[in-house]
Amino acid sequence: MSYPQPLTPEEKLADAKELLSLPRIVVICGSTRFMAEMNDADLRETAAGKIVVKPGCDMKAPHALWSDPVEAAALKVRLDDLHRAKIRLADEVLVVGDYIGDSTRAEVAYARSLGKSVQFTHPEVDPDA
Repeated sequence: MSYPQPLTPEEKLADAKELLSLPRIVVICGSTRFMAEMNDADLRETAAGKIVVKPGCDMKAPHALWSDPVEAAALKVRLDDLHRAKIRLADEVLVVGDYIGDSTRAEVAYARSLGKSVQFTHPEVDPDA
């Protein structure tokens, strides 16, 4: 007698999202130098009926939370971990901007390793194109 394989965490999440009738979830990735473009993409994706998650901190802009270099380095690690969690949660990824650096390149590779659909506002920057 064979037994059904237990669901993976990813399959459980997909089932839960379907049972809750959640709209598609898109995560916006890209350099924080494109925060204005990310906000515009957020508007467009939200108007299209999607749940949008994106970077919540622009560490390039001065702020008391990251004014201390040691605290800033620790925060950057936590924010990177948080963004990878957003990628795991999302159904699709939208990369914003006409430039991608090492962090965004790693996010794209991570998303693709999970089988996520990855779109670009500027397809010419796709590292796999």
